[in-house]
Amino acid sequence: MAGLPSAEFWRGRRVLLTGHTGFKGAWAALWLGEMGANVTGLSLAPDASPNLFELANAGASGKSCIADLRDAAAVHKILIEADPEIIIHMAAQALVRRSYREPVETFAANVMGTVHLLEAARGLKSLRACLIVTSDKVYENDGSARPFNEDSRLGGHDPYSASKAAVEIVVASYRRSFFSEGAVRVATARGGNAIPTRRGRGSMCWTACADISFTPSI
Repeated sequence: MAGLPSAEFWRGRRVLLTGHTGFKGAWAALWLGEMGANVTGLSLAPDASPNLFELANAGASGKSCIADLRDAAAVHKILIEADPEIIIHMAAQALVRRSYREPVETFAANVMGTVHLLEAARGLKSLRACLIVTSDKVYENDGSARPFNEDSRLGGHDPYSASKAAVEIVVASYRRSFFSEGAVRVATARGGNAIPTRRGRGSMCWTACADISFTPSI
């Protein structure tokens, strides 16, 4: 059936996956491993226990590199050694509430982390595609309740949303400035919330459950 993932395409493909220790990243690592890809993960260590990465042994099918995307030298070294054909960038400081407490860290991780990754990617000879995952919160919410589309104005009230909107601008700049010849395809994907088990404290699901638990009546 057209549109379904092709194991033949992914089998043996060298993939650099950032954020592989997070919830969505761990699932991506498991899926890529099942497809036969040669995965190198780049991420901080899991910040909660228990976590899906460890419970599902998501790092077993590839190489796991624990590093900080804010460290440009470390990112460059890992990418040179991995020599990926495809980069999937899922790493982020992804919590809105934490972004209010730690705005500088949020912008550093999300914006400069992406800059460091794209800068290192410029020197890769084998790279063919780079997918940067941002968020459906990149849009300027004018309160009109109209649905957003990909041409809607970028914005973001909270630091997390604003950082992801900034990432969209960074990616567009790098695509036009350094990847415009077409040998490397660079794109963004604007993901939404997941409502899973085994996601960390502060996620949408955790927050909703906590609010319900501590609210006398709803």
